[in-house]
Amino acid sequence: MKIGILSRDPQIHSTQRLVSVARERGHEVRVVDVLSCFMNINPNRPEVHYRDEILKFDAVIPRIGSSVTFYGTAVVRQFEMAGVYSLNGSLAIVRARDKLRAHQILARKGLGMPSTSFAHSTQNTADLINLVGGPPLVVKLLQSTQGRGVVLAETKKAAEGVIQAFRGLDAHFLVQEFIKESGGADIRCFVIGDKVVASMMRRAEEGDFRSNLHSGGSAEKIKITPTERKLAVAASKAMGLQVAGVDLVRSERGALILEVNSSPGLQGIERTTGKDVASLMIEHLEKNAAMKKNSRENKG
Repeated sequence: MKIGILSRDPQIHSTQRLVSVARERGHEVRVVDVLSCFMNINPNRPEVHYRDEILKFDAVIPRIGSSVTFYGTAVVRQFEMAGVYSLNGSLAIVRARDKLRAHQILARKGLGMPSTSFAHSTQNTADLINLVGGPPLVVKLLQSTQGRGVVLAETKKAAEGVIQAFRGLDAHFLVQEFIKESGGADIRCFVIGDKVVASMMRRAEEGDFRSNLHSGGSAEKIKITPTERKLAVAASKAMGLQVAGVDLVRSERGALILEVNSSPGLQGIERTTGKDVASLMIEHLEKNAAMKKNSRENKG
């Protein structure tokens, strides 16, 4: 099978792991920078061009950073138009990347998450704070990743200051309930298809509340409950993702969803759990790409 990995940097650990595993399984693999692609948007012959050639893949694995979501998902969509299987579809990636839209989808599905508020006008600052139960609370930029752009406001005055500062930057953000009882810990569930294949508990560095490993947090292997497993899979399916990193937090009212990541990293989860997650991803790709190909041939 010819597999394209859509990644801006071939040296990133997760990209290297996927390339290595796919080649070990006998596939022809190529890493492609999405920003170097251009498209022929044609109803009869949709094509993705890369430098001086037309790309021909059986399947693609999007590893698209948040800063290039718009163009990256356009490239994924173009491959989909050409009949190429994508491990995560363009629409699913867009849903998960837009934190406001993602929270609205989770709420519509009745899935547990911290109380969340959103507004445009500065006149609604007090209402935003009150809707999530008052301080302490979290103010989160819609485009935040790896814990960046996420601020804990411990007092009403601090919350008002952060909200006004973000508005002054013309930034879109959510105001969210802070789950005190979590103690700065959350659970990363790695979902592939309809299964949680690995899970770890991440703890914030002392003096911080963000448990992301990129922010200095630590991690340990954990066995999650059947309810948490079901919630993580439901969150991934709500976005339409085949592969997702679902972050949960344990609260007094049960597990709550913090975020659904469409391009979860492999290094932390594999190192912490000892699971060969990259191989499980490629196995899932093989199965679903073959099913798509058979379905297309049967229709033809």
